[in-house]
Amino acid sequence: MSEFINNSQKRKELLKHLILQLHQNEAPEVVKNRLVEVLKSVPYNEVVEVEQELIAEGLPEEEVLRFCDIHTMVLDGSIDTSAVKSVPAGHPVDTFKKENRALEEYIAKARQLFDKGNKLKEEEVKDYLLQLKSVFNFLSDVDKHYKRKEYLLFPFLEKAGITGPPKVMWGKHDETRELLNAAHEALSSKEPISAEEVPALIVMVLVPATEAIEGMIMKEEEILLPMALDTLKEEDWYQIYNETPQYGFTLYDPQQEWKPSGNIESKPVFMSADAIQVSTGSFSSQELEAIFKTLPIDITFVDKNDKVKFFSHGTKKVFDRNRSIIGRDVRLCHPPGSVHIVEQIISDFKSGKENKAAFWISSFMGKFVYIEYTALRGSDNEYLGVMEITQIIDDLRSLEGDQRLLSYANK
Repeated sequence: MSEFINNSQKRKELLKHLILQLHQNEAPEVVKNRLVEVLKSVPYNEVVEVEQELIAEGLPEEEVLRFCDIHTMVLDGSIDTSAVKSVPAGHPVDTFKKENRALEEYIAKARQLFDKGNKLKEEEVKDYLLQLKSVFNFLSDVDKHYKRKEYLLFPFLEKAGITGPPKVMWGKHDETRELLNAAHEALSSKEPISAEEVPALIVMVLVPATEAIEGMIMKEEEILLPMALDTLKEEDWYQIYNETPQYGFTLYDPQQEWKPSGNIESKPVFMSADAIQVSTGSFSSQELEAIFKTLPIDITFVDKNDKVKFFSHGTKKVFDRNRSIIGRDVRLCHPPGSVHIVEQIISDFKSGKENKAAFWISSFMGKFVYIEYTALRGSDNEYLGVMEITQIIDDLRSLEGDQRLLSYANK
């Protein structure tokens, strides 16, 4: 038996046979037990090769999707990742894994809330649902993680002839997105939810979404990322690294830069030149970065699709922000209790009914804060998005008289 198990080809044949048996629903518990017993340690590359072969032999991708979760569950913890290459901090794979750790933290928070769902009093339901909605807002950030795989990582794997696993995984991404959408719809329902209905909501709608995210983490770290590290070249990873900011990060903002070993020139394909030309002049990207860092205000830009596209990183920050918000729906960046205000502003700006909305907080961390939202419109008055400007104005409010002589600010 040991010779059989240690033979890669025979092991793959057995793995394929057992997976097909699972697919055909032939004594599933017996098959699962046999898989666990016989395949104590499966190299990740063999799982990929078997999946690729099944698709190449004509098994429809939809069918692979259908039993993907079954064989993943069976192999969970049994796949040998001891030979996986290590990566330095800041490498795209390191970032994927750090994002997974952040997602796991929110999955844990969701489960803590799930445990409380059976003990709610009627008057506690509203606040409880708001807490769940907040957690699922963060979990929905996983979409950026998936998009970076779909549009940056998968194309390199496909160029290397690895087409099956990316297609299967993309399908699982879409399933997870649907489950998250269902969770948001349920948590945002205008129909009141009673304490008695909460446990069913958790089991039927919310748990499947968290389990889908968790299952994808396992598939990535035990199969996809090791395979990608074996397949992609340094220059491939560097292109992925340079293009990642287009899509944003998921619940994690990398603090360390990564550069590949050797002399590989950085040429992000999404930026054709360093010069940024506008109607009244131009900047280099370095100059523009310095301007935004120096402005005594915080600027956030939300595009016409309601996605956060940019924020400035000035020296007088009012609210803490990091790059994980890039690409996130602006509604998910606000507490659930104030989302209706955000939606009203966006609706009025898009319709042309309004162009500006201002708020101020007289005592925020001991400071007077002024917040202004302005609709951005193009030359044909088309809606381009919203600009939010936030500023601490204590000094401005205290001004009196005139200041006509040179006076430098206190350092």
